[in-house]
Amino acid sequence: MLESKVSLEVCLSTVKLLMSEDREVLAFDYLKRVCQHFESSPDLGTALILHIELLLQKGRELLAKQKIEDIITGHYTGKQLTPQALTRLHVMLWDKASKHFEAKNYSETLQWYNYSLSFFKAGQTEPNSAKLQRNRASCFLMLKQLEKAKEAIKEAERCDPDSIFTQFSVYKIAVQENNVEKAVEAVNAMGRLSKSPSAGEDGLLVSENAASNLLSLAAQIALENEQQETAMKALGSLCENSKDESQVLTALRCLVRLVLSTIEKSREEMRNVDMEVLLPYLKMALQKVSHQSRLTAEKRTEEANWFRKIAWNSALQCESCPDRMRDFFVLSYQLSQLCPPDRTLLMGQKTCLLMAAAASLELCRKSPHSGQTEDLTQALEHIQICWEVWKTLKASGSFPKDPTDTLLLLYEFEARAKLNDPKVETVLESVLELEHVETKVLETIAALAMEPPAHYPLLCKKALRVALSLHRKQPQADLARCRKCIHSLIKLSLPSGVSEVEVRVLEEVWDYYEEALSIIAAAPDDFPEMETLWLLTRAWNTGVLLYSLAQYPEAERWCGLAMSFIRHLGSLQESYETKMSGLYTEILDRLDRAKKNLITEE
Repeated sequence: MLESKVSLEVCLSTVKLLMSEDREVLAFDYLKRVCQHFESSPDLGTALILHIELLLQKGRELLAKQKIEDIITGHYTGKQLTPQALTRLHVMLWDKASKHFEAKNYSETLQWYNYSLSFFKAGQTEPNSAKLQRNRASCFLMLKQLEKAKEAIKEAERCDPDSIFTQFSVYKIAVQENNVEKAVEAVNAMGRLSKSPSAGEDGLLVSENAASNLLSLAAQIALENEQQETAMKALGSLCENSKDESQVLTALRCLVRLVLSTIEKSREEMRNVDMEVLLPYLKMALQKVSHQSRLTAEKRTEEANWFRKIAWNSALQCESCPDRMRDFFVLSYQLSQLCPPDRTLLMGQKTCLLMAAAASLELCRKSPHSGQTEDLTQALEHIQICWEVWKTLKASGSFPKDPTDTLLLLYEFEARAKLNDPKVETVLESVLELEHVETKVLETIAALAMEPPAHYPLLCKKALRVALSLHRKQPQADLARCRKCIHSLIKLSLPSGVSEVEVRVLEEVWDYYEEALSIIAAAPDDFPEMETLWLLTRAWNTGVLLYSLAQYPEAERWCGLAMSFIRHLGSLQESYETKMSGLYTEILDRLDRAKKNLITEE
């Protein structure tokens, strides 16, 4: 055939035929003669490549390596392969390297990749060159040769810096070096590159799925190296950039567990900071579960329930931070809306909304006046939704000892009072219509009616009068609580200046004083001396005010009332009796003179 000057292609086909018929010795001998015969042919490389391919197929690696090294030598001495032959050789070399890598023969893998590297020109930039350097870097990492791995990746970055695979390799080295800053930079770059599919390995497009899988693998690598912060960054980037909703939910679960483990280990003062980290992940979970179109109803419920319980437990840990507590309870409620509404779930929703309203009110108490309106408005929104949930629950059965009605009315009263909402009076009426209204509730209402910026003295007095009446009706009246109610009623009602002196008001306060005297008479030893002194002083000052207005009969009446408290003073009795007697005598004299003048005028 060679003497007949047949083409190289026919000769190579003959070699392949001999190999297929198990005539191996003859095939190799003939191939050797073919290579010699076509030594000067530009297509000689095709024959050389086939020779190497056949040697590798028969497991004769040493001979194959010698042939490869001969080709490399020829490559640098002017005997270069055609582009097609060179491509075939690269494919063989990479395939052999890949098999050694799978067998964990990393040194051997490197040798085959290095053969391939020999055919790349220095300074050449192309994706295959970058991929080759990344593969070499992986081998160096496996061999614990970190510096060589860094050199290889530096070259890969030069060739193809905008490859997500290059950044992944940068990330792996950063994790090995425990360089958190560098690892986070690489994760951010991977996230950025994953947003738009780009040309990748072998000219193919890097799919969004592949990019997400790399971020997932990045998180796994960090966790294996006990670098939790870096793992969280990788998972966070995955959640932000992945379009695979199921993968995102899995990543979010992992993220939440990592944050919770951090919280468990953190000091008390750092707990709120860690809670701040957890919140956006739960918000993202709510969004993903809400808009997840491929989830079955059962799976949606499972996911929502898992994150709902996390939000609930997190809220319970935020006692010192009402804004965080509110946010977590609201999230727990929103997640619960994605689950079938059974009785247990509705009870949970009610509690979430109650606690969210309470937290909003607590924030209002702590915030400056300018920032209160938003918190109060939010509280009212939570209260209104809670009323609806509570109505649904009550329709399903009775709750004889549940305080929800009372709590909701208290919260609503406070919010409306501080918002200066006219409906606040209606709320008080609803409280008074409760089947068993407690005096403590009425006392709380009274305090809320006057807690700045609320100012409803009439509503405060109304609540206190009902509370006092209820105290008096009890078989054994709580005199201490009665005393406090009376004190507040007197304080609210007594005129503080000339313009406030009215007969009606004075008569009202007089009734409260008589109540006070009856309490002292019932339990003189239980009535604090300073409280008695306060009553005495306020009555006396009222008498003095009336005296200054020349209303002598009324002045005498109020000063006389004040004098009636002196005998209950104890250690202070003698001192105050001396001080007050003189002025009281003067008032009586003035009253007598006024009466005589009146008679004379008549």
